[in-house]
Amino acid sequence: MNIDHIDVIQALIDGILYGSTYALLGLGFTLIFGAMHKLNIAYAASSIAGAYVGLASISVMAIPPILVFFIGPLSAGAIGLVIYFACFRYMPTGNQLAPLMASIGALFFVDEIIIHETSGSPLSFPALLPDSYFFLGQFGIRGDLVMVMFFSFVLMGIVMFLLYRTKLGLATRATSQQSVAALLCGIPTHRTNATTFVLAGILGGFAGCLIAAAVGVLSPLITLPLTIKGLIVTVIGGLGSIRGAIIAGFLIGSFENIFLLVRGVNERDIYVFLLLFVFLVFRPNGLFGTAIDRD
Repeated sequence: MNIDHIDVIQALIDGILYGSTYALLGLGFTLIFGAMHKLNIAYAASSIAGAYVGLASISVMAIPPILVFFIGPLSAGAIGLVIYFACFRYMPTGNQLAPLMASIGALFFVDEIIIHETSGSPLSFPALLPDSYFFLGQFGIRGDLVMVMFFSFVLMGIVMFLLYRTKLGLATRATSQQSVAALLCGIPTHRTNATTFVLAGILGGFAGCLIAAAVGVLSPLITLPLTIKGLIVTVIGGLGSIRGAIIAGFLIGSFENIFLLVRGVNERDIYVFLLLFVFLVFRPNGLFGTAIDRD
C-alpha cells in the first residue's frame, strides 16, 4: 500500500478531530481521580449507559433527536452519582483496593444491563450534521467531527471555569489536596465528591453521545475499549492533570489514526497499548503528572 504525505496529514486531521472525545473521557477520569485519588473504572460504562437512556427516551417519547444530547449527559450524571454511593462513599477510607474492585464490578454490571436490554445489538444514533463533508484544499473534512470537536472545546472550557472560577472548584481542589483539612475548614467533602461525580458523569455522557454520533451507531461493544482508552489517556497525560488529559486525548486520537492508516484496524490498538508501555517505562508520571518515586 502506497502512503504519501497527504494520507498522513488526512489521518492526523481525522485523529485530532475524533481525539477530542478521548480528551473528554480522560478529563472525566482525571476529575474523579483528582478529587478522591481513586480510579472509577465504571466511568466509561456509565457514559455509554447515559447515551443509551437518551436514545431510549427519544424513541419512547417521540421527542426531537437533538434532545438525546441533553438527556444522555443528565442520565450519565445520575448514574455516576449512583456509582459514587454504591462503590465509593461507604467504602473504608484506608482500603484503596475496595473502591477499585467495586467500580470494576459496576462496569460489568452496567455493561450486562445494556447487553440484556439491547440483546447485544448496535442501535442507530442520530448524527450532529448528517452528510456534511467538505474539502479544504486536498483534505476532506467531516462536518460532524468538526462539530464534535467544537462541543468538546466548549465543555472543556466550562469544566475549567467551574474548577478555577467557582466555589465548587475551590472546594474540589481543597478536598483533593488535603481532605481532612478541607473538612476542618467546613467544606462538605462528601457532597463535593458526589458533585464531582455528577459533573464528570455529565461530561462523560456528552462524550458518549458525541462518540456515538460520530460513529453513527451505539453498541455495547464499545464500553470496554472506551474504558481502556480513557485510562490510557489519563495515564499518559499524568494522573490528576487536567491539561495532561486534554493533550493526551488529542495525542491518542492522532496516533490511533496513524496506526490505523499504516497497520490497519486489526493492529491499531496493539500500537496504542505499546505507546502506553513506552510512557510507563520512560515517563511513568505521564506528560504533566507529579514525579513518581520508583523506590
